[in-house]
Amino acid sequence: MAFNFTNANVAVREQRLGSVTGYSGNLKDIVEKSHCGTLKNKERCFSQSSACLSGCGLNRLTAIRNVAIIYHAPAGCAAPLANGSRTINDQLATRINEETNTVMICTDLNEHDTIFGATKALREIIQHTYNKYSPEAIFVSTSCVSGVIGENIDDLVEEMKNELPVPIVPVHCEGFKSRIWASGFDIADHAIMQGIVQPPKEKRNVINFKNFYESARPQITKIFAELGVKPQFLYSNATVEEIRHISESLATVCVCGTLGTYLGNALEQTYGVPYIKTINFCGVTGFETWMREIGKTIGREKEVESYLERQRAIYLPQIEEVKKELKGLRAVIGMGPGYTYEVARVLQEFGMEVVWALAWHYDYKYDDGNVPPALDHLLKTNQDKELPVSIADQQNYEVLNILNRYKPDIYFSRHPGSTVWAIKQGYAACYVADEYTIFGYEGTLAFAKRILDTVRNRSFEKNLAAHIKVPYTDWWYKQEIDKFLTGGVKN
Repeated sequence: MAFNFTNANVAVREQRLGSVTGYSGNLKDIVEKSHCGTLKNKERCFSQSSACLSGCGLNRLTAIRNVAIIYHAPAGCAAPLANGSRTINDQLATRINEETNTVMICTDLNEHDTIFGATKALREIIQHTYNKYSPEAIFVSTSCVSGVIGENIDDLVEEMKNELPVPIVPVHCEGFKSRIWASGFDIADHAIMQGIVQPPKEKRNVINFKNFYESARPQITKIFAELGVKPQFLYSNATVEEIRHISESLATVCVCGTLGTYLGNALEQTYGVPYIKTINFCGVTGFETWMREIGKTIGREKEVESYLERQRAIYLPQIEEVKKELKGLRAVIGMGPGYTYEVARVLQEFGMEVVWALAWHYDYKYDDGNVPPALDHLLKTNQDKELPVSIADQQNYEVLNILNRYKPDIYFSRHPGSTVWAIKQGYAACYVADEYTIFGYEGTLAFAKRILDTVRNRSFEKNLAAHIKVPYTDWWYKQEIDKFLTGGVKN
């Protein structure tokens, strides 16, 4: 796709990528329809839960050091963001033992503002923010309310760019724009590309690394040092000055395509920075594929092979031993689309059986126009082409229906609420919160051992399930989940 950074708005995933939030079928069907462009979204007659895209978008910007985010919204809209901001700031402090003065400010829109507008007050808040906090950049974001009443933040930002000596960037983060929370990632990336990133002047010995919380910073820094390069983590702990120069990097990598598609492809198409588009680094196959593609892209193939050879000698025998005890275990997965199909691949490498793969949403094309590589790889390597697949947008009532029907040995999720409901049913559950849980050989070994620990120690789940009544009837557990999508048929 063509990227347009003269406009502060960016098309949401439903429009840009054909993303869906309702589907029930199988692996072969979803991949084939993704390739030919016939995958259609299905509607629900009832939705239990989802997430607002503003949380994903603004929390990414909050991770940047020494910036200000001004959220033109009612106070209630900003409440969830405060927790995300604190989490990020705490993690930044542990990484380099320093604090950041990044601030998030809400304009506290009220009924009067929704009738008469609040642009004048917003101007005063921007000026006050600069005077008090001296941020290195200011992001001014809309919300559902300021979007509905038509607050013209773009013109205001243009005016104030001539008044303040730091970048001021509009961010159109109205929650009603998209059902898909991951659209917030793209909105944040668009703001960065439009207002911060500068055209390249020279190449730097750096690889852009798009992630969430950079928990594996020490390991990645050490690995990249063996290749003679440095990582630039985005956006956690990055400075405005560092982000200005990401167009000069050797390549861009990301923890998953869902998070990285917009920035990675935008840098590649706009500034010629290669974007690594392989399966991600989870598991042995993923890590080796990912590393080799990096080596090929930056001309460090020999260094990569030398590193992999040494690591394989240490960890592969240990992984093979644990795999013997995992073989045959049955699993259900409920994660974001960037991890559902990657983790499914890893579990199958362990010899486990994935009986259902459930993703919260699904982008059937990324910004380069191709089907997500994790889906293509899973179909090519998976013996069960009819593996049940559904797209649920965090619908817990569907998750519980699936668990009751398939009765797996373990349930995997990247969202704590979904994990809790599985445990309430008495199933062993593994909450894969950290994006680096299965990073490289060492992470793969640790993950395999964690699975064993989870399925062997079941006392908590059994005791909890014995004392909790789940609010779902036998009637619901007998239903086929696809019957509750529009039309009552599978895609």
